[in-house]
Amino acid sequence: MTPESIGTQASIAEGAFDRLLLGKRIRHFRTRAGLTLDALGERVGVVGSQLSLIENGRREPRLSLLQAIARELGVDPADLLSSEPPDRRSALEIELARAQALPLYQQLNLPQIRAPRTLGDDALESMVGLHRELARRSRAAAATPEEARRANTEIRLKMRERDNYLPEIEQVAEDLMARIGHTNGAVTHREVAVLAELLGFTLIFVDDLPSNTRSIIDLENGRIYLPPASIPGGHGLRSLALQAMAHRVLDHDRPTSYSEFLIQRLEINYFAAACLLPETRAAEFLQSAKRERNLAIEDLRDAFGVTHEAAAHRFTNLATHHLDLQVHFYRTDASGALLRGYENDGMPYPVDASGSVEGQSICRKWAGRTAFNRTNRTSEFYQYTDTPSGTFWASAQTGDAEQGAFSLTCGVAFDDAKWFRGRDTHARTVSTCPDPACCRTPDDGLLDRWDGRAWASARMHAHVLSPLPTGSFPGVDDTEMYQFLSDHAPSD
Repeated sequence: MTPESIGTQASIAEGAFDRLLLGKRIRHFRTRAGLTLDALGERVGVVGSQLSLIENGRREPRLSLLQAIARELGVDPADLLSSEPPDRRSALEIELARAQALPLYQQLNLPQIRAPRTLGDDALESMVGLHRELARRSRAAAATPEEARRANTEIRLKMRERDNYLPEIEQVAEDLMARIGHTNGAVTHREVAVLAELLGFTLIFVDDLPSNTRSIIDLENGRIYLPPASIPGGHGLRSLALQAMAHRVLDHDRPTSYSEFLIQRLEINYFAAACLLPETRAAEFLQSAKRERNLAIEDLRDAFGVTHEAAAHRFTNLATHHLDLQVHFYRTDASGALLRGYENDGMPYPVDASGSVEGQSICRKWAGRTAFNRTNRTSEFYQYTDTPSGTFWASAQTGDAEQGAFSLTCGVAFDDAKWFRGRDTHARTVSTCPDPACCRTPDDGLLDRWDGRAWASARMHAHVLSPLPTGSFPGVDDTEMYQFLSDHAPSD
């Protein structure tokens, strides 16, 4: 379908609703005047059936007929042509007709429902309400990046209020790990498989998962499909399996909005981390390290056999509740753009107008960026940073992923640095951001040399102009997922 034909169809549809609105207003004033269709038709020189077609929006009256109708009804022609529905009932009838004309409803292959006068107002109100909710859920499932950032910000602020600690999920994870007999050390792949069996699932490793899925659960046959066990970074497979199980353990329903999808994703990540680093044992480990003034993310990572990022996230879950420490954590790419961040220690993250931190550029003098300047990036980097909100100590670890280089930074306010390994670092910077003079304004020499003499072509990120992914599960192609399940389902 060409843009021209789409525009033509839209114009035709809008014309139909204009006729319907006109008809509703004529009926309103005719009824108010106490005239039947036939009585008014006799006065204006047309049969009642023709007036009925006009009132139902199926025919447009000539201007002379419209003027005659207005005269006989004792109103100005402009009253008939007003863009406002004449009453609540008419407004609902028009809204119902509009909703049923939208592709969103037509894709359901349901019949068109008319609204005769015999249909009660309550029933009509209910039908229109259902259409509004259908439209709202569709908009939420295909949220704009701005809507997603707002939802993500709300979740981040709520987690900040809870000190990033969810005791109800901690308890569920602790109980399940106890049931499979895990008491110490790293959770093994075998233990994850045993937990799956306990919950009624079998882990199946396949090499043809749809490209836009991380795992798929076959609820009918009790199977969890995962990528091949031989892929690099096997630690991640344990987490993927646990995240898949979490949907069932936490009684998740299919998400009805992008916000709900984000909340569920947070909860399954939290559950997986709480299983891989169970609260009681992890808290004991950290409390012991604090007593020795030797807290280190890399030690937590190695003790439980998880990734550095998983250890840093888990530290933020437990630090305030079990160690009485306020902390911050963030991940950035090599350009300094914040990919995610959490803080309850006052670290002054840059935010946009909606309060979102994602995508914002951190100061060049923060540890998450200066860590990229080191020649040796294999160990943690420690640094103090003076900011307008106070001095903070942080440890940063850099790494490489398919999307490019990144850094992971975890830190605390100056007074709490005494509990951490690396507190004796001499690396210290001064950040005055958001003052542009801090790190965003070139010095006078560079300005004099290049201002007006250079032009750069910025790299456009694909997500900037794109709506967020749709589908029953955002970003997942339903057809591809269901075909995959059919291909792998056990034979009857």
